[in-house]
Order: sequence, then structure tokens, then C-alpha cells
Amino acid sequence: MIWRRDFVMSGASLAAGRVFGVEAPDWDVGAPQASGMRAGDVADALNAGESLPGLRALLVSHSGVLVAERYYGGAGPDDLQPVNSATKSVCSMLVGQALRDGRIRSLDETVSQLLPDAIDEVPDSPARSLTLRQILSGRSGLAFDPMHFGQLAGAKPLVRYALSRPAISVAPPGWSYNDALVALIAPILARAQGADLAVLASRDLFDPIGIKRFEWRRDRDGNPLAPAGLAIRPRDLLKLSALMIEGGRWKGRQVLPESWVAQSLTPQGPATWRPGSVADVGYGLLWFTGLLHGQHVAWAWGYGGQFALLAPGLKLAVATAATSPPPPALRQQTDAVMSLVARMVQAAG
Repeated sequence: MIWRRDFVMSGASLAAGRVFGVEAPDWDVGAPQASGMRAGDVADALNAGESLPGLRALLVSHSGVLVAERYYGGAGPDDLQPVNSATKSVCSMLVGQALRDGRIRSLDETVSQLLPDAIDEVPDSPARSLTLRQILSGRSGLAFDPMHFGQLAGAKPLVRYALSRPAISVAPPGWSYNDALVALIAPILARAQGADLAVLASRDLFDPIGIKRFEWRRDRDGNPLAPAGLAIRPRDLLKLSALMIEGGRWKGRQVLPESWVAQSLTPQGPATWRPGSVADVGYGLLWFTGLLHGQHVAWAWGYGGQFALLAPGLKLAVATAATSPPPPALRQQTDAVMSLVARMVQAAG
């Protein structure tokens, strides 16, 4: 069964937040045309999603109101969907909270300062002098093949494995995608905050915005993985984008520091990966940035096309869920999913 929410209904049904007997009590619900979006274009994009075998969900909010939602391939609104590397952007949010609370003093602290005991075990680690800023911005100058994530996740202990990776320089110097370095965020936050990623996320980020259910894959030592591993409802992934649009506020409550949101979404330089028709792709602090139909956008990006995209100038957020395809099919699926996201941005522009 394909669960659909298409918002072709009466005003009374909208006010009740019900479509085909389903409620969204954690979201205000509206029609796309009420938010100034072109309803026909939104419906066409939703329908086009039926032709993508790997797509599982496509949702849109405008000004904090849920205006479009559809599920595919037997998925439903309460299913927890893996977001793969979009997990990194959640970790960035948690770093911002640790800085706000003084648990981490500065982004310019080095790995040797943040993880002194671990560095004592691997004193010649290429990562020892890297700063937290370099890790978050992808400016470490070190490379790691993302296809080796399985080896990283299965390592015991993971921290020692991550610190022991050889120095593989990026050519030309600049942005590099490095799961091993991002994996260090988990022990850094655990040491600074006294709790693991799942506990921190639940207490400080998810609960304040009404995310009640999630799963987090753990390494062989039982610690949550920072590069990937989170699974949440697509509605909740959409909340994270909407939270960023509002400068870290959710329903009037300041959950993230506004300055951290701005810093996270400011590109630190160009990135070399480009999904679909996005132009001028850059990288902030574990958030991608770019231009889409003339709009400045930012997004969390998971393997296979899990996106949590925000277009702040339009007050528009889009979230997708998708399966993890084999590597030969990755580019095609990712671009196809992003093309649907782009159509939603265009429908609001």
C-alpha cells in the first residue's frame, strides 16, 4: 500500500490536520496553495516520485506548515527511515550545543586536546593536530574512501582505527569527505558532555522539537556512530530542516544557537560533490550549501538520496527518504531524488 497525503481537501479537513484518516499532531498542516506554492507543480512532483523505485518519502513544509507528504514502496509516516550520512548534520547540531554550554571551548581545539587519552595510544596519528573546525568543514587535507565505511563501523575499538588511518593527501588541497575523522565527533562529544550521541540527541535536540522515536546504529563497542547510523521518521527529518530555517527556534523555543546555525550554513569553501542541478556547491559545518533555481539552499545528504534541504529565502524545507542502492546505481538515484526536491523549490519560487 502507498500512503498518500496530497492536500486536495476542504478547509475543515485541513484545520483538523487529517487526510484520509491520518493525523499529523506534531505539525501544523496546510495546503501548498495557501503558502503561495503552485499546487499543480507540487502534485506533479509527488506523482513523479512513483517512478523512482528507491524513493520512500517526499515531504515539504513552508513557513513551519506541512504542505505536502507522500510515501512510496510500502513505506508509511511512522516508519523509521535510515538517513545515512545525513547523521553528520545532526552531529553538527550537537557540537553547536556543546559550544553554547561551554563543554567544548572552541572549534580551534585540536584532536589531541579533545581526545588526549586516545592520542596517547596513537601518538603519531595524522589527526592529532587537526582542529574540530577542520573536521566539521571537511578541510582536513586527509582523504578517506566512503566505500570503506563498513570497515570503520566494524572496527574495535573504532577510535583507534580512525586515528590510525594513514595520511592520504587530497589533490588539489581543499574539501575532502572523511568518515573516519567525523567518527571522532562521537567520542569528543561523549568526553565533553558525559553522555553518548543518542542520549545527547534525545535530551537536547529531539525532545525539544517533539521527536519521540529514533534508532541509532552503534559500533562494536556499543557507541553510536557519528558518520552515519541514525534512523528517524521523515516528518522528523523535515523538522530538523525547519529548525535550521528558523535560526534554531522551534515553536518559539531556542533549541540551537542562532549564531551556530548561521555558521553551519556558511560555506567554508567549495565541495566537489554535486547532486542533480544544484550549482555552486560548498560545504559549511557538516552541511552542504549551493544554489538551486536561484535560491540559496543548504542540505544534509545521505547515501542514496536522503535529503533534508532548506531554502531559507522561501521558508521552504524538503525531506526525502530513499533506499541505499548499490554503488553503480548511486549517482542516478541521487540525482533523480534531488530533481524532485528541485521541483519543490521551483514550485515555491
